[in-house]
Amino acid sequence: MSELDQLMAVMEAAFDPHWREAWTREQVANSLALPHTHAILIGCDGNPPGPGDAAAGFVLARRAPGEEELLLIAVRPENRARGLGRALLEEFANQARMSGAERIFLEMRANNPAQKLYLDFGFSPIGKRRDYYRTLDGEKIDAITFGCEL
Repeated sequence: MSELDQLMAVMEAAFDPHWREAWTREQVANSLALPHTHAILIGCDGNPPGPGDAAAGFVLARRAPGEEELLLIAVRPENRARGLGRALLEEFANQARMSGAERIFLEMRANNPAQKLYLDFGFSPIGKRRDYYRTLDGEKIDAITFGCEL
């Protein structure tokens, strides 16, 4: 199974369509084709998945000089509450440091329960976009930008 196939399998399982956060296969493939975008996959044991193993979670990220942006992070529902989200954030931050980043960023919807994970990791809210997200039923939700110094 390719990296893209693994990533999309996690995406389909992890994102509730109500929030409209999941990316299409074409969006992910186009992003990964760019030279500064990359993915990190994690297995259910906290290590990269081996050949034939399914991924339990992923990070999709983009590098820029001095910083890195977490575009998406996801863990399959059956693998949540086992430290995999934290392990993905740690690997994301480690890779960002190794590439010369001084800070990392992410953006999320205001009512996302993952906010606790981000705050515990050291992210702080640094901006807000009012009514940025829209659910399937039309509800508007603010986007919050978080930053973390490395």
